[in-house]
Amino acid sequence: MSSLEHIQIACGADLERLNERIHDCLRSSSELMTRVVEENLRSKGKQIRPLMLILSARLAGGSVDSRVLDAAAAVELLHNASLIHDDIVDDSKMRRGRPSVNAVWDNHVAVLVGDFYTTAAMQRAIATGDIRIIDTLCHLGRRLSLGEIEQLFFAREHTLAEENYYKVVDYKTSSLFVASARMGCLAVGAPEATTEALAEFALLFGRCFQLRDDIFDFYDSAVVGKPTGNDLREGKVSLPLIHVLLDPATPGRDEALELLRRDSLADKEIALLQAMARDCGGIDYAFEAMQALRRRAAEVLAPLPDAPEKKMLLDLFDFVIARSY
Repeated sequence: MSSLEHIQIACGADLERLNERIHDCLRSSSELMTRVVEENLRSKGKQIRPLMLILSARLAGGSVDSRVLDAAAAVELLHNASLIHDDIVDDSKMRRGRPSVNAVWDNHVAVLVGDFYTTAAMQRAIATGDIRIIDTLCHLGRRLSLGEIEQLFFAREHTLAEENYYKVVDYKTSSLFVASARMGCLAVGAPEATTEALAEFALLFGRCFQLRDDIFDFYDSAVVGKPTGNDLREGKVSLPLIHVLLDPATPGRDEALELLRRDSLADKEIALLQAMARDCGGIDYAFEAMQALRRRAAEVLAPLPDAPEKKMLLDLFDFVIARSY
């Protein structure tokens, strides 16, 4: 049993109440919407973001009450809305090992379902009665949109820089975990120092989470649940390849840069770029970056009270680094 599964069991009652709340707030009188939502909810994913929120609330000394659950539902709903919309933008046909909403129904339906999830997220945030939680969710939605725009811009401009890579990661991925930690703390009235520590932990966690996801894209593995090489097909270059291409001594660097300027790549060209990242130290560099993030995360949590939730957060970090899916 993985560390994630242990944490899911420890938080099982809270997750069950959360999922009931999510199901309830997505009910509607529309037969089509009901069919799409029911199919979409069959694949919940790992639910790491609501786990981050619940564990943060607990570590901050609070109990998982209705306000915490509403905040967790708001984050999870907005996260799922962003995934539905991202699949439309990227023309992705698979999500979590299953056909995406746009693949099954079409882009028109997918846009509307994503909007439906977004409004449900806002309603859950409003239900907390805390304007700070509502503001955090709105700020999150803004960052998710900006992250997608920035990623498209850097891909079209063929811009290679670690700074730009982490900027997109912080917008698109870390922002969800940071919002989760903050909203969990706000929901239980945590001290500012505790809130800021957990928010920084969540930022580091989100960077590590995306790094591990990006590493998957350089391997051909059915376990991942989606085709690999997709980022390169869309002109998106992640840290493993950025690192080797920024080194003038990398063999075949000029040819690789020329490939990335093209509008589309053949499978063999994508395979060549994947192999370059693996063979020239890009994957090793990304793993070293994840370990550095893990060390800093432990330092950030060190001043907080020792509690089971503190260990769970660090175990969750270790799971992200070690995961094979």
